[in-house]
Amino acid sequence: MNKEQAFKLLAEQLGVSNNKAKELIDKGLVYWGNNKVKIARGLVDEDTKFRVEEVNDIVVLHEDEDIIAIDKPAFVDSYDVEASIKGATLIHRLDRDTSGVLLLAKNEAFLQRAIEAFKQQKVTKRYIAWVDGIFFEELSIDEPIHTERQGKAISRVDKKRGKKAVSIVRPLEVQGKKSKVEIEIETGRTHQIRVHLAYVGYPIIGDEAYGSVTKSKRILLHAAFIALLGYRFQAKEPRDIERYK
Repeated sequence: MNKEQAFKLLAEQLGVSNNKAKELIDKGLVYWGNNKVKIARGLVDEDTKFRVEEVNDIVVLHEDEDIIAIDKPAFVDSYDVEASIKGATLIHRLDRDTSGVLLLAKNEAFLQRAIEAFKQQKVTKRYIAWVDGIFFEELSIDEPIHTERQGKAISRVDKKRGKKAVSIVRPLEVQGKKSKVEIEIETGRTHQIRVHLAYVGYPIIGDEAYGSVTKSKRILLHAAFIALLGYRFQAKEPRDIERYK
């Protein structure tokens, strides 16, 4: 069986440019069977049939003279959202796989007020996730997190070098050996929820980087609610969060 680079075969199948095919693979949207294509230049059989996941539309939850609240779909980079909205600046970020409420400021004065609210921990943030394992009682995780950046950011619990990080996890539902949980974070460290849940033995489904052995189209994490400076925003759970398969 002859081999071809994945991005070239995908470009041929879709009738798009090689660069567009690479972009789709890099965004984690391309599958063969139930397997995600991770390396654009990887060799695959010439008869491989690819499937490209659709990305939901970006939805504006609220807009006024100071702020825009977005319901960000999974597989979309926060900076791509920022680039698509003229004159708006990200107040915070969500990982590419994470869906939910994303906030942007429309002027410098409000941006600085929002940044200060985050620094002073005067922001309420609640997330929903599906995790490996049976989770049945509320748990407060107070473990410092240290982040290293070598290409991609990787975080871990580090009691000597880590910065304070607090996550409160509450059970919502159990389905087989998977659990749906709500997480409220009092701090905002890089990958905090992912690291904390993995640390206590409940990695988020699909989060291979932090120990999940369950395959999923994405990391099943959703930013459901955020409140700051008198605003309150909520993003409806997408289908893959509302019910696990």
